[in-house]
Amino acid sequence: MDVAFLFPGQASQYVGMGKDLYEADSLAGALYDRAEDLLPFSLKTISFEGPAEELKQTRITQPAIFVHSVILSQLLDTKGITFHATAGHSLGEYSALVAAGAMNFDTALEIVALRGELMQQAGDERPGTMAAIIGLDRDKLVSICKDVSSDTIVVVPANFNAPGQIVISGDVDAVETAMEACKQAGAKRALQLQVSGAFHSPLMAPAANELAAKISEADIRHPKVAIYQNAIAQPTVHPDDIRKNLIDQLTHPVLWEDTIQNMVAKGVGKCVEVGPGKVLQGLVKRIDRNIENAGVDTYEDLKAISG
Repeated sequence: MDVAFLFPGQASQYVGMGKDLYEADSLAGALYDRAEDLLPFSLKTISFEGPAEELKQTRITQPAIFVHSVILSQLLDTKGITFHATAGHSLGEYSALVAAGAMNFDTALEIVALRGELMQQAGDERPGTMAAIIGLDRDKLVSICKDVSSDTIVVVPANFNAPGQIVISGDVDAVETAMEACKQAGAKRALQLQVSGAFHSPLMAPAANELAAKISEADIRHPKVAIYQNAIAQPTVHPDDIRKNLIDQLTHPVLWEDTIQNMVAKGVGKCVEVGPGKVLQGLVKRIDRNIENAGVDTYEDLKAISG
């Protein structure tokens, strides 16, 4: 049975994340210390002690989750636990790239830090929002977004997370109008999310354009296992394709449901969420209950898991 490592994105962070790893393992300590050297803020202080409001800032959240996730993947490697495919949800794609050997830690952290800054800046310059739509047909939701959007405002599907669980993203007025239309069309819930911008939508184009320059220069190698990238939901191994998909990811939807289904079709029978929280474990369960599902977040989780 093939195993896939899955890496979480924003909204999985919590105050205290990674502190037990830092205190218990020298490898974790070295990577956290290295992150302190590369970042303009104290990642350890904010991750371990908060405050929560600061940890929620996009420019801090993204490096915090990335470092925590990469440390866990490296500690799993020291235990001899192997994987055959990998994917990450939005930000988590960078953790997946490092775990698969396609990027080194320093390069990926520098890109992640810039990505967080640019996304937060794009959200400040053109305020947008996101909303979770529960219990509505995928095609119907796509149609509603098209109907609501115009030359001046936009709303698009941003995350196809699982059957009946899709996130939309765009201008505030457009998202609110689409939420109401979704409820009228039969959605069970339409919940506006507390985010700092309209991620995975055309509103992120300025961030994508600036990030493209950094990614085009980055040393990206052929990964040791296939990476299923968000923008295409297909296994990717060529560095040029990886670069393109990383850039497209900022303005295109995360095809998570398709990713998991495509992994299963290629023989994956077990998914391990590597990083803070249990968001991806919940999504995998909704997508296919036949998949063996596990997660590694804490040092206790790490000691308990076996290959």
